[in-house]
Formats: sequence, structure tokens, C-alpha cells
Amino acid sequence: MAYSYEPHYFEDMEVGKTFESAGRTVTESDFVFHSMFADDWTELHTNAEYSEDGPFGERIGHGPMTFILTTGMVQRCGFVERTVIAFLGMNYMDVPNPLTIGDTINAEFEVTDKQDFESREDAGLVVIDGTTWNQDDEVLLEGDMKFMFKKRSAYEDDPDSP
Repeated sequence: MAYSYEPHYFEDMEVGKTFESAGRTVTESDFVFHSMFADDWTELHTNAEYSEDGPFGERIGHGPMTFILTTGMVQRCGFVERTVIAFLGMNYMDVPNPLTIGDTINAEFEVTDKQDFESREDAGLVVIDGTTWNQDDEVLLEGDMKFMFKKRSAYEDDPDSP
């Protein structure tokens, strides 16, 4: 398991390599900022009275909010810093449990695939599976993320590369 905040190039990303994020506690402010940024004022996120009588008994964050927090945890791990050219999408995302205010969440990421691009020599595809869970070990999100990573050999003389 890699804990350091160390950028990784395509060559550094081996299938099976894992990274674990630092934890963070989800706050009322997180819910408000998400609603403001996404313009998502769904009552399950913003109305305590309505949500109390709803299916979860409290306000919840839905999948997109959990995904955004998970991508932030990727950044906090550091392996994508200055070495990722693009986020290319996902093959799947499952959200089996809701996120709630006060949850302390963590995430683990594992490299599951690595491929050269036929169309470019300076970068390659890395697929990373992620799992985010809360303090009760309930899985909140499972999914993969496809990244275009720089190849070290193509950027050795770049002063902005790590």
C-alpha cells in the first residue's frame, strides 16, 4: 500500500498496486457546497424535516456527491499530481449506501489495467478501481476511473513535471 504523496507516471503504475486515502469527515458545509456547485437542491439533501420522514431518516448525499468526494481522495493520495493528462471516464459505478452528514469516509484505489495507446507515445491508459466506505465499514461507492497518465520518458526534460 502506498501512503506517500508521490506523483506516479505510467511506468510506475503496475496492476495490483494500491493506494489508501486519508480519511475525512463529511460536514453540513460539504452538503451545502455540493448543492450550490451542482445546483442540486433536492430535499433529500437540503430539507431536514422532509428527510427525517423519508426512506433514510435523515438527509443524504447521493452518488454524484460521493463520487466527487472520492475523486478528491484520489487527489489527496497524490499519485495523479502533475502526471495525469485527463480523466477519461468510467466503466461502472455502484452506490450501495448513502452518504450522511457526520460520516467519516476513506477510500482505497487499486490499479486494475494498464495499456499503451496506439495513437500516442507520450501517455498510456491506467484503470483504477476505487472503493469508498464510512466509519461503519459500509461501502458507499465502488467504481473504476480511467486516466491518461504521462509516460516518464516523454516528459523527462519538462520543468513542470515532477
